[in-house]
Amino acid sequence: MAEQSPLILMHGIGAGASMFALLEQALAGRVPTFAWNMPGYEGAPAEQDITFKRLSDLVVQVMDQRGIGKGDLLGHSIGGMIAQEVAARHPDRVRSLILSGTTSFFGSRDGSFQKAFLEARLAPLDAGQTMPELAEEFVPQLLGDNPHPEAGLRAKAGLSALPQSTYREALKCLVTFNRRDDLARIAVPTLLIAGEKDTNAPLKTMRKMAETIPGSKIVELAGVGHLAPLERPGEVADAVAGFIDSLAGED
Repeated sequence: MAEQSPLILMHGIGAGASMFALLEQALAGRVPTFAWNMPGYEGAPAEQDITFKRLSDLVVQVMDQRGIGKGDLLGHSIGGMIAQEVAARHPDRVRSLILSGTTSFFGSRDGSFQKAFLEARLAPLDAGQTMPELAEEFVPQLLGDNPHPEAGLRAKAGLSALPQSTYREALKCLVTFNRRDDLARIAVPTLLIAGEKDTNAPLKTMRKMAETIPGSKIVELAGVGHLAPLERPGEVADAVAGFIDSLAGED
C-alpha cells in the first residue's frame, strides 16, 4: 500500500506554519501533514510584490520537491485563497480542497473596499505601532467563544514575530484576490470549515461558497471566530480526518 501523501497546510496572514501546531497534534497518527510557509514567514525567503500566481506556483514547487502528484490542500484565510488559486491554475495537481475561514473574492468590484481596508490595517503601523503592540490589540478581535487555552497566546506570538515588511506584502496581495467566478468550476471533493462568529470570513459567505462548489460539504463551528484551527483544533481535526478518510480510492 502506497504511503499517504501529507495534507499540505497553508496559513493565514497573521502567523506562519506554526499556527497549525495544535491541529497537527490533533491529527497525529490519523492524517500526515506538511505545514508550508509563505515567503517571509518563519525563515522562508522574503519576496516583494508577491502575487497569488506566484504563491500557487510555490505550492506546486513544494509538491514537486516532495513527490506529490495530486495533493490534498488545506488553506486557512489567505491560505484558502492560495488553495483556490492552485485549483484554478493547476487543477491536475489537486485531489481535494479544505477551505477554512476564507472567501472567493476580496472587497468590492470598484476597489473602494480594498483601498479602505489597506489604509485601516496599515494605519497603526504607519503611525509607529510595533507588531507586538498590533498583536495585543488585534488578536482578541479574531477569537470567538471559549477558544483553546493556547489559541490567543499562539496567535499573538505568531503576529508579534512577523516582520512588518512581510505583513505589509501579504496584505497588499490579499486585496487582489478574485476567484469567485471559478468556484463552480472546482471539480474535486471540497470541505469548507466556517466559524459562526467569524467576521473576516462570515458564515453566510462560506455558505454561499458551499452552495456554489459542486458537491462540497460545510462544517459550521458554533461560537468560533476567525481562527478555527487554533480555537478548536480537536473539532477541526475530526472534520479533516473524516473528510480525508472519505477520499479513499480517489486518484
